Amino acid sequence: MRSFFKRNIRRTLFGIFGATLVVGSLSACGHRGDRWGADVSPEQYAQRRDKMVDRAASKLDLNDEQKKLLAVVGDKLFEQRKALMGQGTDPRAEIKSLVASPKFDAAKAQALINDKTAALQSKSPEVVAALAAFYDSLNPTQQQKVRDFMEGRHGWFHRG
Repeated sequence: MRSFFKRNIRRTLFGIFGATLVVGSLSACGHRGDRWGADVSPEQYAQRRDKMVDRAASKLDLNDEQKKLLAVVGDKLFEQRKALMGQGTDPRAEIKSLVASPKFDAAKAQALINDKTAALQSKSPEVVAALAAFYDSLNPTQQQKVRDFMEGRHGWFHRG
């Protein structure tokens, strides 16, 4: 029994990680409802992105070039999100279909995980490159503000 676990622990951990990733991403996508649903139009997204860029620009004192780079980051994240959503507009329906019958549809679950993993792998290099270009364009003071935000020291978007 012990050798079974030694041989298959890596496969099991990857399977658990993959399932967690898929369920988490699908529930996160489905949680926002109509606000950021799969049916958001490019125009609606552009308006929201511009609002977020302006808000971040005011906190970081970004110049026009940096604003453009931040907008590219937003666009790449939106593309990756669309790829993760896939063809369906209801991610919860995909999960519900796995448990709709008396037996769990393991093949369909694995195919779903493979699709989501492939979407992440194909779009992630673009997202990372966009993030790197934006971050590298910041001066040291701006970079420190980003690090402070990441540490939770300053509530950029916190009201109060």
